[in-house]
This record gives sequence, structure tokens and C-alpha cells, in this order.
Amino acid sequence: MRSWELRNLDVEAHHPVILSSEDAARLVVLFIPAGERLQEHQVHERAWALVLEGELEVEAGETLSGGTGLLVELDPNEVREVRATADSKVLLFLAPWPGDGHPGAMTLEDKATVRERARDRAS
Repeated sequence: MRSWELRNLDVEAHHPVILSSEDAARLVVLFIPAGERLQEHQVHERAWALVLEGELEVEAGETLSGGTGLLVELDPNEVREVRATADSKVLLFLAPWPGDGHPGAMTLEDKATVRERARDRAS
């Protein structure tokens, strides 16, 4: 058994804390200062973001705002942007870890040709 006291966990801006990283999921805590954002991005995994402290705006086709206790579920590869309207601590669940298409889930052969395949898709 492992446990964490998330209320007292010291997390610095721009330095996420990985609590656990297993095949089933990765758990990460982020601190996002008021006024900062995670620019438009996507991840290969299904993502759940739980606001532990503060308040966020999440944009993924529509904009959703909420504070402590807000839980947002995002599909794999869904494009989103996250903005902190107050200093915010967020628990992020990513599952499965790593997700399909994530560089960590690729074979060495796939990694060797990834740039070439991306270039081909772009043209």
C-alpha cells in the first residue's frame, strides 16, 4: 500500500511531482500559478484532472470553470488548454500509461522512423 497526503504535498510551479507511474496509470500533481496556463496540447492517454486547490478554466471544445473538487475527464488525443484563475494544485491521472502512440510505448524500430513518418503525414 502507498498513500499521499495531497493537501500538504509541496509542489512548485513548473516542477510536476510524479506520485506513481505504472502500466495502469500515471499520477501527477501540478501547481499552476494564477494567470498561467498549460497551452493547447493533447496527450495519448485518457486524462482526469482533479482540482485539489484553486480554480481552473479548461477549454476543450467548450470552456468549463471550477474550483476545488472539480473533476474533468478528457479523451485520449483530445485537444485542451488549462488556465489557472487562482493558484491551483491539480491531480492528473493518465491511463493507461503510456497510452497508445506515446513515444514510451513505441518499439525501438518505431522510434527510429517516427520523424520520417511524421514528415510524410505533414506533406
